[in-house]
Amino acid sequence: MLSLWERIIFLIVLGVSAYFTYRNFSLAVAAIRRGKAENRKLNIWWGIQAFFLQKPIFKARPITSIFHSFVMTAFILYALVNLQDVIAAFVPHFRIFGETPLQVAFDFATDILSLLALVGVVYFALRRYVFKDRRLTFRDNVMLHEKALPGIAKDSAIVLAFIFTHVLFRVLHVAASMEEPYAAMPFASAFFPLVGNNALLEHLFWWIGIGVILAFFPYFPFSKHVHLFFAPVKWSVRRDKPYAYLPPMNLMEMMEKEEEFEEMKLGALEIQDLPWAQIMDSYACIMCNRCQDVCPAYNTGKPLSPSALIINMRYELNTNLKEFASGGSVRPLTEFAISDEALWSCTTCGACVEICPVGNEQLYTILQIRRGKVLMMGEDGGLGQAYRGMENQGNPWNMPASDREKWLEGLDVILAREGKEYDVLYWGGCAAAYDERYSKTARTIVELMRKAGLRVAVLGNEESCTGDSARRGGNELLFEMLATQNVETLNRYKPKIIVASCPHCYHTIKNEYPDFGLSPDIQVYHHSEFLAKLLSEGKLKVKRADKLLTFHDPCYLGRHNGKYDEPRITLNFVAKMAEPERTKAGAFCCGAGGGRMWLEEKIGKAINVERTEELLRTGAEEIAVACPFCMTMITDGVKTKGKEPTMVKDIAEIIAENLEA
Repeated sequence: MLSLWERIIFLIVLGVSAYFTYRNFSLAVAAIRRGKAENRKLNIWWGIQAFFLQKPIFKARPITSIFHSFVMTAFILYALVNLQDVIAAFVPHFRIFGETPLQVAFDFATDILSLLALVGVVYFALRRYVFKDRRLTFRDNVMLHEKALPGIAKDSAIVLAFIFTHVLFRVLHVAASMEEPYAAMPFASAFFPLVGNNALLEHLFWWIGIGVILAFFPYFPFSKHVHLFFAPVKWSVRRDKPYAYLPPMNLMEMMEKEEEFEEMKLGALEIQDLPWAQIMDSYACIMCNRCQDVCPAYNTGKPLSPSALIINMRYELNTNLKEFASGGSVRPLTEFAISDEALWSCTTCGACVEICPVGNEQLYTILQIRRGKVLMMGEDGGLGQAYRGMENQGNPWNMPASDREKWLEGLDVILAREGKEYDVLYWGGCAAAYDERYSKTARTIVELMRKAGLRVAVLGNEESCTGDSARRGGNELLFEMLATQNVETLNRYKPKIIVASCPHCYHTIKNEYPDFGLSPDIQVYHHSEFLAKLLSEGKLKVKRADKLLTFHDPCYLGRHNGKYDEPRITLNFVAKMAEPERTKAGAFCCGAGGGRMWLEEKIGKAINVERTEELLRTGAEEIAVACPFCMTMITDGVKTKGKEPTMVKDIAEIIAENLEA
């Protein structure tokens, strides 16, 4: 189709475009490689699923997701379409599947998807620029990079204009090349009366359609459109651990090498201090703000936006990309990416990671920055008193360590140090020992296991805080001290089964203590799943109650560890259940995770009140919880709404009330 001079010009332009695309893309890759080394398992299947099936997109915003699928599916198909068009420009009448029925199907799919892609682009343009969807905006109290707002508006316009122009002029090019309407391409044929069988327009439309690609490619690494490349890569290297999991830093071991330890950068104060995959998040981000939609802190007026954190990093990198990629530094993270106030507003619920369609791990980045603040700057985000309690007394309540066994008075339970045989080691945690309300729950859990015929032991004064709040708060050194002590104790007694009633303890013992040497032979259960097991095996029998229950999913049991069914199995033995609006993977946090249990909420609406209102809207007579933090937060919320605190009960208490005689 192209003349000799057109072919020469095309090859020159292609070469120039390829050079600048490669150069700019190399800068982005070099910036990512500045991050700290971290072992990541490669799961290509995750990346393929995310790219071709687009399943993560449909977790939220179904209408928008459908329109996105139009554009995305067209983009995938257009890789072949553009290849065909370029070859056909040099080899007349070339068709990628020849003169076959498959080519006819390919032409039809291309035509329909071209129409759908154009519809999708119009939808996104109207949504952003005409109707100005509030979900694409940020509150005034959120820290935003100075170039973010104008940059997002400009970048979105460029991307939408590129897609619209490319697809439309490709359709017009096909129409102009037709000698007569083509039944397999009804959309392109609709333009035949206007441009059909016109060689001049055929050339013009080809150049515009292909030309915008060549012009866009060098800009591609700087645009949000680059997520098309980095998102499947990010999914392929996404951690296969619970969202709140943190790898060990081995600080106590490093401290023995004093000189090396003093020179080390701990945590993340600057972008290059983050693991390389966290820097990749900046380029994988599509700036959709879905993570912001589900963030309990943002939803209640706090200055935290997980979306803004990643977007801010992107704009800081792009503003200084050449210098940063060459080894230079940018500003500290808390000067442009996230404010101190926002950093400590995070409840570590993991909702942002769960919802992200491109596999980003915003929570992991926040935790790395917290580590940097605590370990390098000596800050504590207000958790100092809780830290001192954990260090000196073995509990964040700062209560005497010697009082840890008081909750056991009158309870028929074995102390592990007595050396007697037992079936289950119950990890009561600090709440069982020092929270009066939860001590009753812990006693109930023990009594239920005993009624199931099990011999139950506890560590008593040998138990110490697992260190969850310390680790999630960034105080890795304190966590290591507590973890090392507890692992040594557990390995000494070698229990076959540990049952923990606090999901934070459960998560830490099950997922993080193995890094510190916990025996792999130990099975770790949360009490809700262990009770489900006992009920299913008939070791506990209950009668049905004529009442309606609702259940609040603890973040560290559900989202972080995937235990959604077990608590519901347990409760369904007793009564009917009504699910709140946000439930299971989409459940709203109680507000106590990430050390927030020990901090006051001074900004916006209280997270626990927001969640309590939602639970009350179910009309349930009782609210079931499965976490001591949730027990405290939801009970306080119920009181705030003028309801009786007795309507909030642990799963174990509901089972105990309905046991068969």
